[in-house]
Amino acid sequence: MEVYLDHAATTPIHPEVLVAMQPYFTEQFGNASSLHKWGREARKAVDLAREQIADKLNIMCREVIFTSGGTEANNWAIKGVAFTREASGLKGHIITQKTEHDCVLNACKWLESRGFAVTYLDVDEFGMVNPEDLKSAIRPETFLVTIMHANNEIGTVQPLKEIGQVIKTANPAILFHTDACQSFTKEPLNLKDLNLDLITINSHKIYGPKGVGALVVKQGTKLVPLLHGGGHEFGHRSGTINVHGIMGFGKAVSLASPEKNRHMQTLRDHLIKRVLAEIPGALLNGHPTQRLVNNTNFSFPGVEGEALLLRLDAHGIAASTGSACSSNTLEASHTMMAIGRKPELAHASIRMSLGWENTLEQMDYVVEVLKDEVKQLRSMSATWRRE
Repeated sequence: MEVYLDHAATTPIHPEVLVAMQPYFTEQFGNASSLHKWGREARKAVDLAREQIADKLNIMCREVIFTSGGTEANNWAIKGVAFTREASGLKGHIITQKTEHDCVLNACKWLESRGFAVTYLDVDEFGMVNPEDLKSAIRPETFLVTIMHANNEIGTVQPLKEIGQVIKTANPAILFHTDACQSFTKEPLNLKDLNLDLITINSHKIYGPKGVGALVVKQGTKLVPLLHGGGHEFGHRSGTINVHGIMGFGKAVSLASPEKNRHMQTLRDHLIKRVLAEIPGALLNGHPTQRLVNNTNFSFPGVEGEALLLRLDAHGIAASTGSACSSNTLEASHTMMAIGRKPELAHASIRMSLGWENTLEQMDYVVEVLKDEVKQLRSMSATWRRE
């Protein structure tokens, strides 16, 4: 049996998405900025996708700005706001959290090298930000808060509504950005209800193509473009528009549904229940209830995560030791360290993220393989306490 459980890294393109995209590789290949028939057909496809995404978020179409993916959108949100401030002769202060995606943390660190101040908030043992800590961190010169909606490794979903209220009560001028790449279509996400100004989303986490994402920019929000050129995307992001990718993104959004989310949550809960009950010492990482519908992350004391990952792969099971963007490094996950896991437990963790196509039969197969492989690896471990 083959079981793909790395949907947090990427999902397969849904067959209906592929069908929707195919004409824009061939007969409808036009440049969406061209005025002729081919260009108009391409523009119509882009407009449809923008509308599908805007409807999902309850926003205006013009607030959806397409990018090459989540990393670009996160960098643009953070640097674009900072550059806007810098252009007026000011620096200032940014607040984020220690468990953000690397692209957010590294963008903030780069801005620190340019004279901006950054506060990296601690999280609790579940990876949750304390809104009171955020409130205490806000300064007169704070201009941006960036807190991800749901963690890409441990799946913890942050209380964005409460965080947004804290920010706007302290200073309505402070901009609030969230990286919602993992949560988009899986968790309720409304720009206005959550006091958000900027939202990062992408396609390949939701059965769309790689290489396309979007930054939602609330009307009136000012940020300097990262790319200058012909003024595409309402003057926000220049460059020839990725028509087939955007078309696929929109189609993928239209296919997402509460029923699919409930299916993934049922599988998630089944997998968590069996692993914790049947594998001695297994630990669940992340919040026990406030977590993504498709995320599980376990630590198995006495087991090296990379070794377990390879053994799962030999059984046809795809999982991950953490973020796909940093899975080739030997350092312990910064997220695991931030929630207080010791290095040996951080290295003993694996993430199994579910998708629409997974089944209960597959979950049971995964548990049986895990039980055998964890037991075998522990029998060779010098650190595991033997009964």
